[in-house]
Amino acid sequence: EKITRLIEYATNGSLPVIMVCASGGARMQEGSLSLMQMAKISSALYDYQSNKKLFYVSILTSPTTGGVTASFGMLGDIIIAEPNAYIAFAGKRVIEQTLNKTVPEGSQAAEYS
Repeated sequence: EKITRLIEYATNGSLPVIMVCASGGARMQEGSLSLMQMAKISSALYDYQSNKKLFYVSILTSPTTGGVTASFGMLGDIIIAEPNAYIAFAGKRVIEQTLNKTVPEGSQAAEYS
């Protein structure tokens, strides 16, 4: 909620936004409220970037995973990551079990291309 309010404040004041993201992801125990916040933040950023044409910089630190990666972490006009930052939507084990394939070593590091 605080992040959404920050973006709304910046939108109303035509201010740039720089967010430093670090998250291990939401826990299942947090329920649908935490999931809803990701959509709410993304919606506020859409208004900020698309309608108001304002500038958003996302700085990814280690770790940045889960919903933050799937939402506002990757929506920046410029996205900067700290060296060797662990950036992923899902963990290596989850990906390997889902795809039944081995994930390349270092594929979830900021420098991987």
